[in-house]
Amino acid sequence: MAVVRDLRVLLRFQGFRRLLGVRLLSQGADGVYQVALATYVVFSPEKQTSAAAIASAMAVLLLPYSLVGPFAGVLLDRWRRRQVFLYGNLLRALLAGATAVLMLSHVPDWLFYVSALCVTAVNRFVLAGLSAALPRVVDSERLVMANSLSPTAGTLGATAGGGLALAVRLLAVDSNAAVVLLGAALYLCAALASLRIAPELLGPEQPLARPRLAAALTGTARGLAAGVRHLAEPRRREAAWALGAMTLMRFCYGALTVMVLMLCRYAWSSDSDDGLALLGLALGISGAGFFAAAVLTPWTAGRLGPGRWIAVCAASAAVLEPALGLPFAVAPMLAAAFVLGLTTQGAKIATDTIVQFSVEDGYRGRIFSVYDVLFNAAFVGAAAVAALMLPPDGRSVPLVIMVAVVYAAIAATMTRFECR
Repeated sequence: MAVVRDLRVLLRFQGFRRLLGVRLLSQGADGVYQVALATYVVFSPEKQTSAAAIASAMAVLLLPYSLVGPFAGVLLDRWRRRQVFLYGNLLRALLAGATAVLMLSHVPDWLFYVSALCVTAVNRFVLAGLSAALPRVVDSERLVMANSLSPTAGTLGATAGGGLALAVRLLAVDSNAAVVLLGAALYLCAALASLRIAPELLGPEQPLARPRLAAALTGTARGLAAGVRHLAEPRRREAAWALGAMTLMRFCYGALTVMVLMLCRYAWSSDSDDGLALLGLALGISGAGFFAAAVLTPWTAGRLGPGRWIAVCAASAAVLEPALGLPFAVAPMLAAAFVLGLTTQGAKIATDTIVQFSVEDGYRGRIFSVYDVLFNAAFVGAAAVAALMLPPDGRSVPLVIMVAVVYAAIAATMTRFECR
């Protein structure tokens, strides 16, 4: 299989192997932690969760960081990225442990959300750093291949972590706090794995700076502006268009995620554990779509070009998403989960490649941080829109049609840009 051959080639690079290990452990812990939170917020029998409650939870966890997230990229371009992985994962292990204590203590919801928000904020530093560091551990000829396999492997790791969390929750320990502690242990393992990477290997290249707080804030604002100007240059226009397209695709994915959560909770089963098992199945099938994207994207993006591959992914989703989603039945919706996993991850791999080829190393941290912020804002916006459109059981024809129209618009816009 081509993907196995490509992975063997990449694993010859020691730096790539070790960076991949950090990614798998870190994102596996993310999957465990996020599923534990979803189970606690959405599937607790004592909670009558609505789409509005899900949207509110997403806003509390993601929107505050979206307002300050662009500053993370400038810090990533000043700090050694290896140290971000080390101290970031150590901090998340500590914060995840605090979240478990809060779950057991029956504290007010706002305190629980503050703890979860802190874990999410640190997570954005780590994910942006992983993407920015990738060109430092492979050569330019294999960067597309690495962009295909590494983030997809991380996504599969998160999916596996989510599956592990569901298995522990449903089969072993009927405690969300215990699952969160499992995530904390994996964060600690990711921190220890980062110690195998030399501190200077992952960059950035410029000398490290430790300015005072006022100077750091001013420099951060200036650095952010410089990053945006860098992205706005004519020769980087494709990167800007790709980021815009990926943001809208993330919006579509977020809206459908909320819909599937509501369908699993209320429409497809009256038992919360059965609904949680259905959600786990949907996540697993979506993960299979991510893997399929890793197999297909190097070949298709290499022949069509990354921008045209984004257009193909959006067009495929525009056709298949309503065809499979409108029956609101379990089997077609699971097939839609596979399609959306494939098209979303395929477009993300292509977008990562475009950005990394177009953006200079000294700017990658801040650009990928902005990239993550766009993801967060799109997801929060999608949840808010879904909350307005979804009925209590999650079946909404207008939402499915709206998402299909957005996908079609992305496909048409990217096609027009690439054909200039």
